[in-house]
Amino acid sequence: MTRQITVGGVKIGGGAPVSIQSMLNKPNTDIEGCLAQIAALKDAGCEIVRLSVLDEEAAAAFAKIAAKSPLPLVADIHFDYRLAILAAEGGASKIRINPGNIGAEDRVRAVVDCCKAHHIPIRIGVNGGSLEKSLLEKYGRPTPEALVESAFSHIALLEKYGFYDTCVSMKSSSVPLMMRAYTLMHERSDYPLHVGVTETGTEYMGTIKSAMGIGGLLCMGIGDTIRVSLTADPVREVEAAKAILKAAGLRKGGVNLISCPTCGRTKIDLIGLANQVEEALRGCKKDLTVAVMGCIVNGPGEAREADIGIAGGDGCGVIFVKGELKEKLPYDELLPALLRYIDKL
Repeated sequence: MTRQITVGGVKIGGGAPVSIQSMLNKPNTDIEGCLAQIAALKDAGCEIVRLSVLDEEAAAAFAKIAAKSPLPLVADIHFDYRLAILAAEGGASKIRINPGNIGAEDRVRAVVDCCKAHHIPIRIGVNGGSLEKSLLEKYGRPTPEALVESAFSHIALLEKYGFYDTCVSMKSSSVPLMMRAYTLMHERSDYPLHVGVTETGTEYMGTIKSAMGIGGLLCMGIGDTIRVSLTADPVREVEAAKAILKAAGLRKGGVNLISCPTCGRTKIDLIGLANQVEEALRGCKKDLTVAVMGCIVNGPGEAREADIGIAGGDGCGVIFVKGELKEKLPYDELLPALLRYIDKL
């Protein structure tokens, strides 16, 4: 089990539930816009949110956002250690730095001393695209071993000054590379791990890569907090993260929709119906498994195992509730009937 840190009241590591993070994509000088996006992320299920701090003006805006944010706010810092200090003093719940680009050792110590004084954890963010020159020369390219060595060099620097309130990420755009790096780190260290695949691409491909990398690690018991990175609305990141956690068996709550892939036996518009059901139940908080099945071969059995389900017929379907057949209805009446039953559950 990893050691535990606390980010604004959210526990990370030490057996705590895997938490969901995302990052704002609005300039933090747009204070009201950032707060509106944080509220939307919170409603979607996000638990920790990160915001870039690019300069002193942004640091001043960060403090104003942190004062009103309903979620713990992480300051994302690159290059200028003074911005990390300003963010820590301005209400940050965690500081994310890459010690390799923060400057000389005395600057890292200044950040550490400030975070210790304010009881703020630090995330060491190692990235395959910004490894130290010495490691690239040693390994020839970004490798899992290079990412882990980079992480341990930064950890050693923080530990030198008595700082242990740390979590670590070792992200890469390569799923196999990041999975191996996190696995090695998990074997060699008990620091909590912030898991993610970086620069994954658009929502479609990015979700697939994230499910492979993050989900694969979670199923091996590796990972304490996650961020799905998508070229998309950050809310979609949170929705994908929730789905990954549910698929890994690590989170309950909300609808678990199961549906068959269709075949020649399907006599209803199952694809259209499954999409309608998914959209209609997107905001449903009930812990339910809902089955939308296309025919009588697998349909009734799967619908029986679900809390509620539809099994298709020839232009019609039957509704099961906890294994009990309730109604046989024409196709057009199936969705309204299903929603009525769910309201009563």
